[in-house]
Amino acid sequence: MLALGATSLGAVPALAQATTPAATPSKPNILLIVSDDTGWGDLGPYLGGAARGMPTPNFDKLASEGMFFTNFYGQPSCTPGRAAIQTGRIPNRSGMTTVAFQGQGGGLPHAEWTLGSVLKEAGYKTYFTGKWHLGESDYALPNAQGYDVMKYAFLYHLNAYTYTDPKWHAGMSPELREMFQKVTKGALSGTAGGEVKEDFKVNGEYVDTPDQGVVGIPFLDKYVEAAAVEFLEDAAKTPDTPFFINVNFMKNHQPNLPAPEFEGKSISKSKYADSVVELDTRVGNVLSKLDELGLADNTVVFFTVDNGAWQDVYPDAGYTPFRGTKGTVREGGSRVPSMVRWPGKVAPGSKSDEIVGGLDLMATFAAVAGTDLPKTDREGAPIIFDSLDMIPVWTGEGAPNRHEWFYFTEDELSPGAVRVGKFKYAFNLRGDDGAMTGGLSVDTNLGWKGAESYVATVPQVFDLLQDPQERYDVFMTTFTESTWSLPAVNDAVSKKMKTYVEYPPRKLQSEGYSGPLTLTQYERFQWAREQLNKDGISIGMPSGN
Repeated sequence: MLALGATSLGAVPALAQATTPAATPSKPNILLIVSDDTGWGDLGPYLGGAARGMPTPNFDKLASEGMFFTNFYGQPSCTPGRAAIQTGRIPNRSGMTTVAFQGQGGGLPHAEWTLGSVLKEAGYKTYFTGKWHLGESDYALPNAQGYDVMKYAFLYHLNAYTYTDPKWHAGMSPELREMFQKVTKGALSGTAGGEVKEDFKVNGEYVDTPDQGVVGIPFLDKYVEAAAVEFLEDAAKTPDTPFFINVNFMKNHQPNLPAPEFEGKSISKSKYADSVVELDTRVGNVLSKLDELGLADNTVVFFTVDNGAWQDVYPDAGYTPFRGTKGTVREGGSRVPSMVRWPGKVAPGSKSDEIVGGLDLMATFAAVAGTDLPKTDREGAPIIFDSLDMIPVWTGEGAPNRHEWFYFTEDELSPGAVRVGKFKYAFNLRGDDGAMTGGLSVDTNLGWKGAESYVATVPQVFDLLQDPQERYDVFMTTFTESTWSLPAVNDAVSKKMKTYVEYPPRKLQSEGYSGPLTLTQYERFQWAREQLNKDGISIGMPSGN
């Protein structure tokens, strides 16, 4: 754990005057913007925006200047979603499968490659600002994971910052609150190999007093935006050096507390809608600065979200037309809005329905940078990536590389669901009741993730093209049974499972309870190891009735 020296930075630093670069780097710059929990149906290109009471003119403009994706996947929750984006590996490989709790320490293993470390090796200036959520230990922070600079890095989801605040959670004991106040870190800044400073603490109030050492949730994205703009202005001074900047806005995670100037600015007048308007504005400000500095034509801009909408905290939540919610293996848990702009490469106003996801940013950005993915991890052990190059999809030149998607929750080694082409096979029925979760259910413990419930013999099978809401299991309910659909998924899962033999998954990096350890499970461990080494694991293909 880092010993953090608290410092007071005062107001957001004055930004340098805009300059026009005199030269163009040989490699494209990369700007990756990630928001939190934003729903698939929230933004204008996805029939959201003003139609949902939250105008998004800047996202509309970004989509019109590039491509947006209808089948783009994150992961079911924050930490695995961000781990997959950073590493290009399914979360169980890195051990980053669940949300870290403040005070637990740990985090993204040092041996993992990240977008920052791979692009730094390729000659890029690298920079990180905003939500990290990949651990607290010194080796797990952005400045130890390939980023030259981290500015205003936040280690948790927004709710975590309310635990220390006496005005929230009145039922918390003084002793427990004191513990949270002790272990919860605020905004962190530092350089690679240098000292890490705590800029200010964070609470859930409308207070913006960095000079007094505390800033409230409503103001955090102002600092993230300012850090991004500051970096771009600095990068413009050395135009022959390509840059990679990862901007992670804290909203729209619950509790959504819009900055004062955005309160009531949405048509809906809800806190969530106001926060979407704020997100759209801040993204627009960053892109306007990119244009102003003359950097836009040689910069890949990519926007995405870590996971699906968190339906159970409605009305403080995003919208998805799909079944389920964040935390489930249903489409609502992982399908997210995403778009890319790359002048001269991606056709303006284009749309893609291909299967792609946050995992694919690693291979794609490496291709943009003209570098190969490493064969060994940062400690010399063999490593495998699950990332595929999206450039053929972006440009329309060549066939798409991805035809499958694997859905994982928590400690699953075999996927909870698999998509192969148009068919989705659901093994873990977490989220099986769709809308009736959270406060709308009799037992609220069935909310958010819902209880794990695995199928007995065969998975549920859905045709996502005809049934994107996963309502009609075609395996045994069509007028001709569809047992013929299983060989494809069996082959896909078998190939994925065999990779664990040569590339074993790392230890889980967050504490969690997954139920009692039984004698049967203990005996199964050795069988699983032996079976993986011998033939892999097959799902089996019953012939129907």
